[in-house]
Amino acid sequence: MEKFDVVIIGAGPSGTVSAALLRQQGLSVLLLEKQHFPRFVIGESLLSYAMDILEQAGLADAVRAEPTFQFKNGAAFSWGERYAYFDFNQKFTSGPGTTLQVRRAIFDKILADEVMKKGAVVRYGHSVEAVDNHNDSVILTVNTDQSEHYQVEARFVLDASGYGRVLPRLFNLDIPSNLPMRIAHFTHIEDNISDPTYDRNKILITTHPEHRDIWLWLIPFADNRCSIGVVGLPEKLTGESESVLKQFALDSPVLKRLLVNAKWETDFPYLNIKGYSANVKSLHGKNFALLGNAAEFLDPVFSSGVTIALHSARLAAPLIVRQLAGEQINWQKEFTEPLMVGVNAFRTYVNGWYDGSFQDVVYAKNANPEIRAMISSILAGYAWDTSNPYVAKSDSRLKALAEICGIARITA
Repeated sequence: MEKFDVVIIGAGPSGTVSAALLRQQGLSVLLLEKQHFPRFVIGESLLSYAMDILEQAGLADAVRAEPTFQFKNGAAFSWGERYAYFDFNQKFTSGPGTTLQVRRAIFDKILADEVMKKGAVVRYGHSVEAVDNHNDSVILTVNTDQSEHYQVEARFVLDASGYGRVLPRLFNLDIPSNLPMRIAHFTHIEDNISDPTYDRNKILITTHPEHRDIWLWLIPFADNRCSIGVVGLPEKLTGESESVLKQFALDSPVLKRLLVNAKWETDFPYLNIKGYSANVKSLHGKNFALLGNAAEFLDPVFSSGVTIALHSARLAAPLIVRQLAGEQINWQKEFTEPLMVGVNAFRTYVNGWYDGSFQDVVYAKNANPEIRAMISSILAGYAWDTSNPYVAKSDSRLKALAEICGIARITA
């Protein structure tokens, strides 16, 4: 039986960043990936804080070298003819203010290739079917897409399987999300945008003119392509993905103007994903921990998924090193509670987006510059900076701010 210090289930961003950080400390690492790369997943607009983690893992230069990735310095929002934006360089928290918008199929393959160069073993088409952690080590039973079976022994296991949620399924850890079930319809188009008012360096998030709980993303890449999607409750977005997406996109005055010359039929299919929000009973157990979407996924509205995944990897890697060196680790205090600071902050603004309170803040005119800088930090991914009052006391601060902005919107 092969033996590794750490086996990571899944070779997405949290898995590869974990592998890179663990290899820096000399641990042997095996990544088991069910699919073959390149493959597509959503989560294409990175936040600025993600670049700080990629730098630490020694992966940022390879990502920056990809010519199809689009430079990003903020987020723009439209609602009817209203337009607002946040510049991530004008933020409360120190750290990178720029990032990239990436084709995930290419992005994930770059990261996986880089960690193989760093000495990690990556196996594609290998899925974990069973895990036994009753003894001091963990035994994983693996099935290949060639119908071959084998076992591997690990001192620790990280589940970075994303929507596959391998360990939550095997260990019965899943619990219902407290967020409503929503659906996203999306595709890639040739955008052909020539409008001089369009800022390609920002993701564009558009609130539907009539239904404020329906929104669209427009994520530009550097080769005249965009990712575009619409998100809302399934009962409001019924029908085939292509017709639903086109209908709601063209309902928006801004998107209709920007996409007047768009080519909607490309080599990329129209897809949808439903009921993506998830939660678990625990983020850790005996000799294992859950990363990223395998633990909890909120919503795509602020592109927080990849950032939460990378931050969970940053937290977990040094704890594993210490544990394998013989130290007793309090995973609840050193992993779960610190991670949930940012998850809960993002949750506040996700909920506020759908109930309209955070939208009132985003679209407010003549906002306080200091408060805008604090909000910009969160939108840039710095949701773990508890010196920011809109992180430390996110619920009460947003409620108070939204009441002021809401009154201003109604009376304007």
